Amino acid sequence: MALATQYEKLLGIGALLVLVLGCFLVISPFLTPIMWAAVLCWSTWPVYRQFERALGGRRGSAAALMTLTASLVIVAPFALLVAALAESVGDLVRVLGRVVEEGPPGPPAWIGDFPIVGESIASYWQGLALDAPAFLAALRRFTGPAADVAMAGGAFIGVGLLELAFSVFIAFFFYLNGRQIAAYVRRSTERIAGHRARRLLKLVGATVQGVIFGLVGTALAQGLLAALGFWIAGIEPALLLGFLTFVLSFLPGGPPFVWAGVAIWLIVQGDFWWGMFVVAWGALLISTIDNVLRPYLLSQSNDLPVVLGFFGFIGGILAFGFIGIFVGPALLAVGYSLFLEWANTPDEQAEP
Repeated sequence: MALATQYEKLLGIGALLVLVLGCFLVISPFLTPIMWAAVLCWSTWPVYRQFERALGGRRGSAAALMTLTASLVIVAPFALLVAALAESVGDLVRVLGRVVEEGPPGPPAWIGDFPIVGESIASYWQGLALDAPAFLAALRRFTGPAADVAMAGGAFIGVGLLELAFSVFIAFFFYLNGRQIAAYVRRSTERIAGHRARRLLKLVGATVQGVIFGLVGTALAQGLLAALGFWIAGIEPALLLGFLTFVLSFLPGGPPFVWAGVAIWLIVQGDFWWGMFVVAWGALLISTIDNVLRPYLLSQSNDLPVVLGFFGFIGGILAFGFIGIFVGPALLAVGYSLFLEWANTPDEQAEP
């Protein structure tokens, strides 16, 4: 009888494991959007509460309005980026086709004025302009990889855009049922962590909000501001350069490489005052966000080291794809905060 009972327990455990594995396999394709939806909902919950109060407590309407707001702020800019990238690839193909038909142009006069390398570049360019077969060979070597990179980048961002839109859709249900979900999470955490559960949840919440607004939020704001400034200055690939600013904002001192490069290019082209405008726009607006707003927001939680923020950005992309830009830093920041909490606990208990 005892042996039969043991077999029944083993069968029950095996059935439970199979059920858990089956559920994981079903849900695994959606884990990344679900994680970002949870992070988004948690970090913007105070805004949702404001919407809920303004709408007289109607949770469904507040959740729908919050979802629409998230779509306009997060999804719409990247949708415009995908469209701009597709248009840029088309423009590149048309320009290259015209160059092939009309022949390569000669080097501009200002190329030779560059110190050290200017004369070498001008001489090489002039040689290509006079030797059409050599020019076409060089053009093929360049256009093939460039087109491949552009197409791969567009596909990567396009798939990420779909995941991002899906995560915002999932966030609607998180907003709608947020209180019940929070209660389940709180009870589950209390069973695992005991009396420290509320403190840990508060720590995780503060960390997620600090990283999302301080790291990802300011990066997104810098990218949008940069794109707006480049568009005002008449730079055609303004959205692409804004996206590059967004990416480089995860590196210390990264955005100035973009706007300073654009300003130098404008000045070299003879648009001195537009170049000065880009310098002023970058120094007064883009870099102000990086130097003032980001440190303030990150100081509201554990100050995530710069290198970990960079690892979270790169590792998030490698692990989760495009949407890992948002998920990676948040996960790494939560792990870092929980590690600090665990490391400091013995010292706290040792104090009289």
